Amino acid sequence: MTSQLLETLEKYWGYKQFRPLQEDIIRSVLDGKDTLGLMPTGGGKSLTFQVPTMTMDGLCLVITPLIALMKDQVDNLRALNIKAATVYSGMTQDEINKHLDNCIFGDYKFLYISPERIHTELFKNKLPHLKICLLVVDESHCISQWGYDFRPSYLRIAEIRKVLPPETPVLALTATATPDVVEDIQDKLLFRKRNVLKKSFVRDNLAYVVRSVENKTDELIHILQNVEGTAIIYTRNRQHTADIAKELQQAGFSAHFFHAGLNRDDKIFRQDAWKRGECRIMVATNAFGMGIDKADVRLVIHVDMPGSLEEYFQEAGRAGRDGKKSYAIALCASAETSKLKKRLTDEYPDKKLIANIYDALGNYFQIAVGFGIFMTRDFPIQDFCRKFKFSENQTHSALKILELAGYIEYVEEPDSNSRLLFLVNRDELYHLQLSRLADEIIQVILRSYTGIFADYVFIDESLIATRTHSSRNEVYNELISLSKSHIINYIPRKKLPQIVYTRDREESRRLSIPRSAFEVRQKRSEERISKVIEYINEQNICRSRMLLHYFGEKSDTDCRICDVCLRKTQSGVRTWEFNTARDALIAALNGKSEQVNVLAYSLPLEKEKNLVVMRYLLDNDDRFHLKDGMMSFS
Repeated sequence: MTSQLLETLEKYWGYKQFRPLQEDIIRSVLDGKDTLGLMPTGGGKSLTFQVPTMTMDGLCLVITPLIALMKDQVDNLRALNIKAATVYSGMTQDEINKHLDNCIFGDYKFLYISPERIHTELFKNKLPHLKICLLVVDESHCISQWGYDFRPSYLRIAEIRKVLPPETPVLALTATATPDVVEDIQDKLLFRKRNVLKKSFVRDNLAYVVRSVENKTDELIHILQNVEGTAIIYTRNRQHTADIAKELQQAGFSAHFFHAGLNRDDKIFRQDAWKRGECRIMVATNAFGMGIDKADVRLVIHVDMPGSLEEYFQEAGRAGRDGKKSYAIALCASAETSKLKKRLTDEYPDKKLIANIYDALGNYFQIAVGFGIFMTRDFPIQDFCRKFKFSENQTHSALKILELAGYIEYVEEPDSNSRLLFLVNRDELYHLQLSRLADEIIQVILRSYTGIFADYVFIDESLIATRTHSSRNEVYNELISLSKSHIINYIPRKKLPQIVYTRDREESRRLSIPRSAFEVRQKRSEERISKVIEYINEQNICRSRMLLHYFGEKSDTDCRICDVCLRKTQSGVRTWEFNTARDALIAALNGKSEQVNVLAYSLPLEKEKNLVVMRYLLDNDDRFHLKDGMMSFS
């Protein structure tokens, strides 16, 4: 079996061996076991289901909330001549039908689907006809209400298992999960037997640093001047990404900014320039980084801390994937704690305000009470907030709570790719009377994209414009004309977020927001933020050990490279040295007394440093005693 797996790995992906834990997960899946794989960011999660599926008979159903990542993986699989399809919010009924029928009749190997789509009548009707050999739940922490990113649609995944043959294994994957979340994932997905495979969260090469500074821009410039290599700078505000990038450019650095509001062409251009090393620094919101496979990032700097250590660990973990020394630095001003606490107010606005926003939403879309179920509307949030004088942050949070309460779906990043399918066959094309430009566009499409007669394919109008020596607008107009003539079905990209009504509009006074969507989550958010505050304010405990402990992994060893470990203690030695000597001393004095001179030579540090630590402990720690040259511990 090992040789077959390695042959598959090399044949399609060009790798000669697996990364740590990948083969263990693959073997577990092939043995038919329900499996939870915990793999930190950059661990190569996708291969743990893609490789075994290529050796199995049937279709792999992958449930993931990340539309951009979904499309990237499908494009990559298609480039390897592996049949793959997608279904997600924002697609037309015709597209979804086409993709699902292809998976039933077309020998497809992978179907990626968003969790919101799995409980639609269309999918439920098609599901029994799909020959599913493996069910994959990516970002599986989203199924747990204990997690930081709970999504109610994930709770419906277990319903799929009741339709599938009982021996069909489920593979749940996530990069970060606390012990409570690990248990919850297995419960919610109806695991037949507990089975967790995890890679240690230890990152020996990654130095975690917290710096207390008031002028973050000056500190950014100072760090970037002293640490070479590619960098990501995270902030929680879209406007700040542009402002910081501009300041860095003025200071002589090559920098781009990135956030979800950019158009697709800008995103691709900036991302590719950064990945190729043509741009050193990416200043971004958390929209950047998911699925980015760049191993040589030397710096990840947080100008704003996220609201949970799960998010921080995932973002910080994008540094140093090649195993070389790298830094995860958090810049924290004196107001950082109050900023984090204020975020709670924004994330959990007053329930009366939530009701007002829900009411305004219905008025904005002109949907009457008792109507609206399954209606989908583009949602320009800035225009909405301006018209009704709401805060954009609180509106965003209110919409997420309304989504958790089951009233709407809030699709923040709808599909931004254009899609196209030919409605006539290749022979019919040659007999059509078309304009010169239309004919050139069709020829470029046929040369650039495969499978376009059988399925919807993502296209890039800018690429087509370049290859036909025309403008993007000319290409768009010709494609619209071809679509009206029923030669193609062309679906231009969407740029705006969308609101989908999942039930008829209610009167705001009848709005019911359950405790699980508000009070319970608010309490857990408070707890997560308190852990972030504890992390940034800690002065004595190794930062790596703090993170490991949070994720339920025990470590008795300091990392020796974080700012806490390298800080000098009052004794005059570094924190990691002091902790190492103290712990060894306690172990040596376990129930007995020992000569000081013997201890000075037997402890892990140099003799003089050992003596410094012992003197300090005798003077400052009542548990240590000295009598007649003999040291003891009680």
